[in-house]
Amino acid sequence: MPDAPDPDLLAAWTALLRRCGAADDPEPAGRELLRRWAEPQRRYHSTGHLRAVLAHVDALAGHADDPDAVRLAAWFHDAVYRPDRSENEERSAVLAVRALAGAGLPAARVDEVARLVRLTVTHHPGPGDRDGEVLCDADLAVLGGTPEAYAAYAAAVREEYAFVPEPDFRAGRAAVLRRLLALPALYRTPTARERFDAPARANLTAELAQLAQLAEPTGASGPTGA
Repeated sequence: MPDAPDPDLLAAWTALLRRCGAADDPEPAGRELLRRWAEPQRRYHSTGHLRAVLAHVDALAGHADDPDAVRLAAWFHDAVYRPDRSENEERSAVLAVRALAGAGLPAARVDEVARLVRLTVTHHPGPGDRDGEVLCDADLAVLGGTPEAYAAYAAAVREEYAFVPEPDFRAGRAAVLRRLLALPALYRTPTARERFDAPARANLTAELAQLAQLAEPTGASGPTGA
């Protein structure tokens, strides 16, 4: 029998949907969402991640134009998550449209939530996209944690991709880290930029160096000539 959903998260979902004008009882949809977030293949993209992103959205809500749309997008941004699939964000956006339209939310807000969910593919909001900036900063806040917290996050991601051979994982992971470091800005809101940018860049750079070290052939000698 599946575990009961987190009561605090379920209460937060129910209050959010009612505040947004849901026509029907939002609890069944919340239970289904929490069932998804608790699927066994998840090690990092779990209810813990959902809870953390929602907390960061709350902390950054003053920057958003529509904080509740950002909260809704946080609930759906990884609602569909299969590590062996590449279309998770698109499927999550489609799920958001179906669930929120079915709940009777206005079409404009439903469209905004779907747009925000799709934005988490690149984490690159356009100029003036304050809602996108808040969601992306909340989603990437984990990168700016302590070295110990970052190491736990990286290990959990590796567990989710346990089916990928080590050399392939290292190459793919390094590409992701380089893409993040190449973003014009890792964080867009002033609060997140001040709090997370420097530690995130240090964490990403350290993991890249570790991946490169692991990729070196064992027993290789260093340079011997001038």
